[in-house]
Amino acid sequence: MQIKSFFTKNLLNWYRPDDRPLPWKGISNAYYIWLSEIILQQTRVEQGMPYYQKFTKKYPTVEHLASAHEDAILKDWEGLGYYSRARNLHAAAKQIVEKHQGRFPEAYLDIRALKGIGDYTAAAIASFAHNLPYAVVDGNVYRVLSRFFGISTAIDSGKGKKEFQALANQLIDQQNAGVYNQAIMDFGATLCKPASPACVQCPLQSSCFAYNNQQINQLPFKAKKLKKRTRCFYYILLKEGPYYYIQKRTQKDIWKNLYEFPMLELPNQHHSTDNHDELLYLLQEKALIHPKDRLLSFSTMYRQTLSHQKIQAFFIEVERYSLQALSNDHYIKVAAAALNDYAFPKIIRSFLSQKS
Repeated sequence: MQIKSFFTKNLLNWYRPDDRPLPWKGISNAYYIWLSEIILQQTRVEQGMPYYQKFTKKYPTVEHLASAHEDAILKDWEGLGYYSRARNLHAAAKQIVEKHQGRFPEAYLDIRALKGIGDYTAAAIASFAHNLPYAVVDGNVYRVLSRFFGISTAIDSGKGKKEFQALANQLIDQQNAGVYNQAIMDFGATLCKPASPACVQCPLQSSCFAYNNQQINQLPFKAKKLKKRTRCFYYILLKEGPYYYIQKRTQKDIWKNLYEFPMLELPNQHHSTDNHDELLYLLQEKALIHPKDRLLSFSTMYRQTLSHQKIQAFFIEVERYSLQALSNDHYIKVAAAALNDYAFPKIIRSFLSQKS
């Protein structure tokens, strides 16, 4: 039997939908499928499940999502990370309402044209909702194909992406595209895992290149090593009676449109946590605090790791001496009890949770 036919036939014979039941599997609602795909990008199923349930309940239709305020959507997304997904989700919902009269588009190219939807997500929606023969290629698929066919081309290269997509298009079952795509994704998630794959149970083992050549840990191959830079944030909690000041992050940077306390970014480990005089002087120079403001507390370091950055943060709480309005027009004065109503980055939410 030809190797490609062997792969597809045995993969479909292995697949049992009920072995891994998930609420977005086996449905034809393109909107719900889209929600699940966006939520599960860079996110484990266990972490994404409560968000999927929240969004389908609170925003049962595209119109509900499109008409919601972005702040509300970001708040509902809080803790899931990669917030550009939520902003793109909102923008795409508006596109669907304005250009498609609220009906989720059915054609692949129309789906692909939506904000935040790439080749993989468009293929997933088109195949799961309409059984269109577009092959998905995500991390699971890269791993399965690379190991089985012995492909050492870097998956993070342009050449590699074209090669894997072309192979995936040849392997897909044209009549059962949705089932095939779900099968290969489940196969990668449950058997052909990144670490400790279940090769003993694998129905493809006899013809798997990586298994037969002891290259399971070498495939798939990535050419680039991710370098993460470290950033150090000093957040100032300006306490004015029962109120604090916050602002929205609007610059093109991490956590866009989320809220934060007034902040000063300094070079990594620029200041000792034991001596605050130099830091307090800098904060005064930047007009973030008044010379007569009273220092209440200085937190230990909080850490958060992002895809390309490591964030270190300190939280400095001061009691305001002057009731004069802050010079920055973007500050919002918020009662301490209302801070939970705003969407904050995870590192700030962690601090607030411990503080409370």
